[in-house]
Amino acid sequence: MKKEDQFSLLQHTKKNTLYWVFFLFILLSSFPSYTYAQSSSQKKLEAKRTKLQKEIKKINTLLFATKKEQKSLLQQIEDLSRKIKVRSELIRVIKSETRVISDKIYKNRKEINLLEAELTALKEDYSAMIYKSYKSKSIQSRLMFLLSSKDFNQALKRLKYMNQYTDYRQKQGEKIAIQADKIRTLNNTLTVQKIKKENLLATQKEAQILIEVEKEEQQALVINVQLKEKEYIAEIQEKEKEEEKIQQQIEKIIREAIAASKRKNKSKAKGFALTPEAKALASKFTQNKGKLPWPVTNALVIRNFGKIPHKTLKGITIQSNGIHIATNKNADARAVFEGKVLAIQVSSNGVKTVYVQHGNYISLYNNLETIKVRKGDKVLLEQPLGRIYSDKITGKTVLKFQIWKDTQKENPKNWLLKL
Repeated sequence: MKKEDQFSLLQHTKKNTLYWVFFLFILLSSFPSYTYAQSSSQKKLEAKRTKLQKEIKKINTLLFATKKEQKSLLQQIEDLSRKIKVRSELIRVIKSETRVISDKIYKNRKEINLLEAELTALKEDYSAMIYKSYKSKSIQSRLMFLLSSKDFNQALKRLKYMNQYTDYRQKQGEKIAIQADKIRTLNNTLTVQKIKKENLLATQKEAQILIEVEKEEQQALVINVQLKEKEYIAEIQEKEKEEEKIQQQIEKIIREAIAASKRKNKSKAKGFALTPEAKALASKFTQNKGKLPWPVTNALVIRNFGKIPHKTLKGITIQSNGIHIATNKNADARAVFEGKVLAIQVSSNGVKTVYVQHGNYISLYNNLETIKVRKGDKVLLEQPLGRIYSDKITGKTVLKFQIWKDTQKENPKNWLLKL
């Protein structure tokens, strides 16, 4: 074959290889945004799964630490419902996370196939170049190729071609090494993803078994409750009456405090009559809405704010003026913001309530066994106010927490940091 024909063949091979490289580059470059979205979605799902797993652990620690025989059937059902709800959400998240990983495995497998095809093409091209180079490797052959030029310009062109050919060979070798490294990296990633998927499927299977057991247990308890439904309804209504009495006392204390502030400041304001200092404190409190720390270090909300339909007994609604927070035994209630102790209330059973005033806002800490502050004390952010009462029968330690603006009840969860 003539040297010109060899050169033409080499250029054609080079153009052909570059065409496929360009095609594969365009094809693979369509993945990044999709890959980023997948990665972002997987990270969010991982974070949510971890959060749910922690919540289940918290439920087991705070609600299931005592023997079931010590709880009423309604409490057992309520606690199981909470755990089943969280575990069901965990299974849903794991399924979503598994799907994302399956998509990534498929995408990576496809990308590996494309890279391997490109690598094969590069190797074939490189092999052909090496063979051609071997056939004309002698210095004599190269000199003859130059000396056989028709004129000086052709000799320069041939010399330039020889240099380009050598440079191209070197780059092809480097490209092959890079491509092989990419494939190794993707294969390693693929292995990790497969292990992650297998672990998630095992976790999902375990959660599914546990939830079936819990649902069977819950159903058995529901049947027992239904047999004595009237008795349980009467029990709930009695507790609601007790809660209502406590609530009336709370409202009375707040109204009296508002009236006293009006008399002191000779004001006709609708709510608290505030000094400039108190107004500044109220403003700071308002600015921190959604950022306040929780009144306990380890919190699990077991009752939300507002009217709540009973989960087991149809037609029964519970009025909740704040939130009930389960926490660890011997835990202290902490001030969610700086302020002044407005009042300390002691109920007939010895359970105490601390009112902390923040301008025209009040944070209220009910169900305390002992207290560490006195009326009129200035309190700091997260200062311990008293130890929370632990129920001797259920073993639960529950803080009943409320926030008021003058005489209006607020949803505390709107003010606190998200758990």
